[in-house]
Amino acid sequence: MKITIDIDCTPQEARSFLGLPDLEPLQTALLSDVEARMRAALASMDPDALMKLWFPGGMQGWEQLQKMFWAQVAGGGGAEHKGKEERKGKEK
Repeated sequence: MKITIDIDCTPQEARSFLGLPDLEPLQTALLSDVEARMRAALASMDPDALMKLWFPGGMQGWEQLQKMFWAQVAGGGGAEHKGKEERKGKEK
């Protein structure tokens, strides 16, 4: 035997019928707090502010890094390469 009961009610009506507490005011307060925090986080993600945070010296630090990189590439490894050659000479 199978019995089916369909109850047509809103979630608010079901909570009150089962004696559950009404959490709507708490949920509203928490969601407004979460919304305020998300807005603050998004405001700190301004592209200009991020660039100042990531590159405090502006683009000068980035340019210096590029110059060092190209100096290493143009020099063929520099001191590290010379050190390997000296070790090979001593092993022979």
